[in-house]
Amino acid sequence: MKILVINCGSSSLKYQLFDMESEKWLAKGICEAIGTSTSSAKGSTPDGKEFKMPDVDIPDHKVAFNIVKDALTQGECKVIDDLKEIDAIGHRVVQGGDLFTESVLVTDEVLEGIRSLIPLAPLHNPAHVIGIEACKEVFGEKLPQVTVFDNAFHSTMPETSFIFGLPYKYYEEDHIRRYGAHGTSHRFVAYRTAEIVGKDLKDIKLITCHLGNGASITAVKDGKVLDTSMGLTPLDGFVMGTRCGAVDPSAITYIMQKHNISPEEMDKIMNKQSGVLGISGVHSDDREVKKAAVEGNKRAKLARDIQWYQIRKCIGSYIAAMDGVDVIAFTGGIGENCSDLREDVLTNLSYLGIKIDKAVNDATHGDEVELTLPGCPVRAFVVPTNEELAIARDTKEIVEKL
Repeated sequence: MKILVINCGSSSLKYQLFDMESEKWLAKGICEAIGTSTSSAKGSTPDGKEFKMPDVDIPDHKVAFNIVKDALTQGECKVIDDLKEIDAIGHRVVQGGDLFTESVLVTDEVLEGIRSLIPLAPLHNPAHVIGIEACKEVFGEKLPQVTVFDNAFHSTMPETSFIFGLPYKYYEEDHIRRYGAHGTSHRFVAYRTAEIVGKDLKDIKLITCHLGNGASITAVKDGKVLDTSMGLTPLDGFVMGTRCGAVDPSAITYIMQKHNISPEEMDKIMNKQSGVLGISGVHSDDREVKKAAVEGNKRAKLARDIQWYQIRKCIGSYIAAMDGVDVIAFTGGIGENCSDLREDVLTNLSYLGIKIDKAVNDATHGDEVELTLPGCPVRAFVVPTNEELAIARDTKEIVEKL
């Protein structure tokens, strides 16, 4: 079975084609800046073949899907002879709200449900709908499509974790609650970590740290999510690349009133101009901020210190919530590649009896590996995430039942 995995953004389209017998990817690529004058497309195959289209006109997602179709069936990166070899398409959908707590086959009702949740994810859900509809046009109505919701893994949270301290009517009437994000990644890493330690996920207390430009931490107990750091939107939690994370709400209303800032402007400030970028004044990319910090930029160092402190604090709060922890797993671009962050976090959890293998930690960049020394009561790992494979697995499982 071959599964095409799609991740549609408002101006982008990422894809990967999987052979599910081996669970290996056959081709992957991205169309970027869709609908602009700078649109481009590129892709590759595991044997190193590539295609690049730096100045191609991609006015909409339908054209982008036609580029994907051609890339898979023609030219340097051809991996199939005909689209009929694709058995199903799996879509990442950011917000399923409380309507969707598991992956589902796409139907008209499902599309309407995704549309109804646009107010909760105005940047993402419209693009997902566009992507699904464009797929129908390019690949045909008969090809099964499956939606995998990014917050579904978090749907097991108890009310004590997801209800905010606002009047209860806003939850009842407007569905304002903690939904979380990165759930597909947290789920993949959680189950893979359980496999590594040789236990059922229900039998370990686990904290998964998805750390990238966007970042979140999740506590898993009894095989279920107990809590997660992102909230109604991906803005909540700790300091990220450009997002502020949790802030005293009065600070926001104060700034808005003093500087006469609209909700739309404030949203942009909190999502695009804050976090590591806002504190450092340098960049949102940790590699650039680290370089500046090493060169003596005090604000760059402060930004990293604040982020690391907040990560430790979040982990500590989840240890308290679960009454202990057995395993901590790092994933995501920063989690998998930033050895000094992992060292800072783990060495400042020394009360847990954690002792890291510094040589292993320093040498680990994107590899699956244990960071702790033998005999530690709490173990720590780097577990590379693979959200696309998780989506492909869900899609395969659903399609096989048709």
